[in-house]
Amino acid sequence: MSAPALPTNAVGTMRAAVLNAPCQFAAASTDLVEPGPNEVRIRLEGSGVCASSLPMWEGREWFEYPQPPGAPGHEGWGVIDAVGADVTGLEPGQRVAALTYRAFAEYDLAAADAVVPLPASLDGIALPGEPLGCAMNILKRSNIEPGQTVAIVGIGFLGALLTRLASNLGARVIAVSRRPFSLEIARQFGAAEVIRMDDHYRIIEDVKALTDGHGCDRVIEAVGLQWPLDLAGELTRERGRLIIAGFHQDGPRNVNMFLWNWRGLDVINAHERDARVYVDGIREAVGAIERGELDPSPLFTHRFPLDEVDSAMAATRDRPDGFMKALVIA
Repeated sequence: MSAPALPTNAVGTMRAAVLNAPCQFAAASTDLVEPGPNEVRIRLEGSGVCASSLPMWEGREWFEYPQPPGAPGHEGWGVIDAVGADVTGLEPGQRVAALTYRAFAEYDLAAADAVVPLPASLDGIALPGEPLGCAMNILKRSNIEPGQTVAIVGIGFLGALLTRLASNLGARVIAVSRRPFSLEIARQFGAAEVIRMDDHYRIIEDVKALTDGHGCDRVIEAVGLQWPLDLAGELTRERGRLIIAGFHQDGPRNVNMFLWNWRGLDVINAHERDARVYVDGIREAVGAIERGELDPSPLFTHRFPLDEVDSAMAATRDRPDGFMKALVIA
């Protein structure tokens, strides 16, 4: 039996991880295609693994399988190896971070305006652009000022980055998280105080004691579950700002509207859906890393090859001791 014909723009093959069924990734050979007129093709070095991809991996009735090769990887970085006919300002050989959508692969395509060139000073450093840009955009929406007290509920990769960024702005950061390891990371990233996230009412009393009974000027919820969202509202002072950075993807939420009304809270959903804003955030994150203001490297704790994406997903779900962020290395 002869092999199926390649698409007209296929120029060879590449390896990619394919999600064939829930919890069943497999590395496979697939088409390597030319970029469109306004696209670039990137030889990927790797991609971060995002917790938002867990529902697709675990299986939900609204997903179809198999998924396209490389999906749902969207945190890729690497080196441009081909550019489309209408692309200017980018060329093969440039190392870049990019907003792409099939990055669990050796190559991925990106729109030219979704690509951020990386300076030579960052050569060899892993740079999953999308989550780094997300952190910068959440920081901007938080409107943190010097001298404010900021609680960050949930210290994973995002919470740790926000701890460093808020501390850089002169805020006093209180980190709240369930894992002793993550609380130690929070200290390393600039937290002035850390609180174990185990008892709802004790945490509230601890924060009151640290803030003369007032609560926090800013509270960033970075977990994506009901209880941390409830807790975050309780920790926010009158006329304070509650920022929702956790990705709430497992159904509707109940909110204590009486509390939010009584305290006059500003409530910000800091998730971004404008690709241009995402890319601006990536660009700002690259600048912060280059200037030495942010170093995400200690947070890249687990690395997996393309044929072990299931293991990368399981680690992201289970968060074993010492886990902060998984990378899939192409």
